[in-house]
Amino acid sequence: MSKKNQHVVPHGDDWAVKGAGNSKATSVHSTQGEAIERAREIAQNQQSELLIHGENGRIREKNSYGNDPYPPKG
Repeated sequence: MSKKNQHVVPHGDDWAVKGAGNSKATSVHSTQGEAIERAREIAQNQQSELLIHGENGRIREKNSYGNDPYPPKG
């Protein structure tokens, strides 16, 4: 399974979970909360990032479930 970042994006009146670069939605949900839960599960399984978009389409939150070095460099 590839490590594709997961995006929660508006999808008409619903919310969709899309893998980065995919044209089709992985799943569609009636609420943003449901879409975030599903996207978080996928991102954790793939050790990738979760990007949550607002209604305007802009990224409003980002969570990483990958191999982040701790403490951060810099």
